[in-house]
Amino acid sequence: MTLSSSPKRSSKRVRIAAATAAVAVGAGLFAAGAASADHAAPRTDKEIPNLTKVTDKIKAYYGDTVDAAGQHYASPDSNYAKQVADIEKKAKAHLEGVVKKNARNGRVAQGKKAKPAIVLDLDDTTLLSYNYELQVGFHFTPESQDAYLKSTDMSPVFGMPKLVNWAKAKGIEVFYVTGRSEHQREWSARNLKNVGYKPVADPAHFFLKNKKNPPAYLPCGATCTTVEYKAGTRKHIESQGYDIVANFGDQYSDLKGGYADRTFKLPNPMYYLP
Repeated sequence: MTLSSSPKRSSKRVRIAAATAAVAVGAGLFAAGAASADHAAPRTDKEIPNLTKVTDKIKAYYGDTVDAAGQHYASPDSNYAKQVADIEKKAKAHLEGVVKKNARNGRVAQGKKAKPAIVLDLDDTTLLSYNYELQVGFHFTPESQDAYLKSTDMSPVFGMPKLVNWAKAKGIEVFYVTGRSEHQREWSARNLKNVGYKPVADPAHFFLKNKKNPPAYLPCGATCTTVEYKAGTRKHIESQGYDIVANFGDQYSDLKGGYADRTFKLPNPMYYLP
């Protein structure tokens, strides 16, 4: 997931609770969700899922648990956790194949050896925003996100630290590419470290949106769409001698644009980012 701290960007953060319900209760609601995402006006109230019922579906999917302080967390026994585990199993099998192939032949890209790498989004790919979303009632604002990230560590997405740390130990370089803003770098790096991600999120491996001083390798500068920003950053990473063998994200906009041999979509029924 790529969250932005820009008020302008947050206006594009489209809530698709309808699509969430579609995943949970069938294709009948999918059309309504798609219509909402496309900003089409429903013709009647019957095309709009009841918000309370959708929220209940989300909680059930994540196996909502509440601690003594009233904070909400996902359950490791939830259907969400099971779905994530299945995706991670497929991803690891792919990466094991990459490791074996490299051991036999080495990897060649653009006429020279390139080191294998993976790229990971942050929110709802490596870090789980469920508690934050429940805390703000699924109403994202840059201010509430800043306040949360500054003081609180998000839980890791189930199983992802183990997979990422394994990849690093096998010689696969790890890069984090997020739509979070540059001013959130310290909080984000702290969070990754505190919840068990061993690959260091230093400036050479951790890319955040910088609208004040956008990097020269992004032709779109401060006006990049999510796809342009993410794909352009992956292109930059590969230009440094890496071959991105897998790209992980919870939004399709995290994964579009090329510059990755394989993509892995993590589930996220809480919001939609074009």
